[in-house]
Amino acid sequence: MNKKIKSTREGFGEAILELAEENKDIVVLTADLNESTKVDKFAEKFPERFVQVGVAEQNLASVASGMSAMGKIPFTTSYSIFNPGRNWEQIRTTICYNDANVKIVGSHAGLMTGPDGGSHQALEDIALARTIPRMTVFSPADFEEAKKLTKKAAQIKGPVYIRLSRSALAEIDEKYLEKQEGIPIFATGHLVAHATEAAKELEKEGIQVRVVNISQIKPLEEERVLAIAQKSHQGIVTVEDHQLAGGMGSAIAEFLSQKHPTKIKFVAVKDQFGQSGKPEELLKHYGLDKDAIKKAVYELIK
Repeated sequence: MNKKIKSTREGFGEAILELAEENKDIVVLTADLNESTKVDKFAEKFPERFVQVGVAEQNLASVASGMSAMGKIPFTTSYSIFNPGRNWEQIRTTICYNDANVKIVGSHAGLMTGPDGGSHQALEDIALARTIPRMTVFSPADFEEAKKLTKKAAQIKGPVYIRLSRSALAEIDEKYLEKQEGIPIFATGHLVAHATEAAKELEKEGIQVRVVNISQIKPLEEERVLAIAQKSHQGIVTVEDHQLAGGMGSAIAEFLSQKHPTKIKFVAVKDQFGQSGKPEELLKHYGLDKDAIKKAVYELIK
């Protein structure tokens, strides 16, 4: 791969700078992770609109809620294992219960965090966020979509969770996102790229699939999901770098079980913690890489 593929956290970092230029009410708070969450440039350019709470994620949520009550639009940033992981109760009670206009940005999500290990690989954050009433959940697939969804989050009145990754390993082949026919592979986040890689190889074998990017997990785009699922007589595949329980696949299964019961193959982490390793090795070990996606399609069409 010749060109550098930018991560979703970098997309957020660019978008928040652009938003701040347009709207003086945009403020950013972080928990001692300026550079890692890509808000270091914001802190330099808008120091009067930047709050460093230190290693105190519960305060991160509570202070943001207070700033929201005063008319600001706070974006809180940390690793997703801490935000919404460590401060879940404060997010639930001080932000969502009060319908506060706070945007929770969780970086370094999933196994892509790599050598930081199981303690820092958030595989439960989608479940934590989407179970809270009033929360919107975004999981962008690439740099450009992260920019777009960050700006969309600023327009939404109420709590939003944006899930970001540390790095990007592959480039999305847009051809397979535009297809209208074939077995649907519903994917989210950085694994959308791996799903398009799998689609390319399956096509060479005469198996037609289409990749569906689910970047908005809550509220689920129900009409779109239903229409796509109804066109497939063999079933669907869901793909995510997250626990099977409570993730994007669960959201789709919950909905389709009521509207259009269908066979589903889930590509997700199966009730395990992560571990240290290179992202590529971890995706393969936990059955989330392109070969695992292809295997799920094979099982579906048996």
